[in-house]
Amino acid sequence: MKGVSLKSSHIYLSGEIANDIFGNVIHAYVNYAEDQDRLLITPVSSAWFTKMYEPNQLMLKERNLQGDKTLAIHEILIDHEIDPADRELEYEVIERTQLIKLKMK
Repeated sequence: MKGVSLKSSHIYLSGEIANDIFGNVIHAYVNYAEDQDRLLITPVSSAWFTKMYEPNQLMLKERNLQGDKTLAIHEILIDHEIDPADRELEYEVIERTQLIKLKMK
């Protein structure tokens, strides 16, 4: 895994990205911003996110000893008619606000 990918309706985050953004936090806020065509992901410790969006809270699951993590986003894919095909995703990490932006289409 290079960085971020979509596989079987799960977002796969590399251990490096997951550790940098989430540390020991095991839940994430997730919101699909249709106007930006971006899936936004941040730790639940980021209180500012809930003031700007109405996010879903999802559990980060540990995948391996390298610290890779996944988020199940099946409902988001269906609700927003996003192609569920497995693929690498373009992403941007904003460390200052602990935000990951994923291009979904």
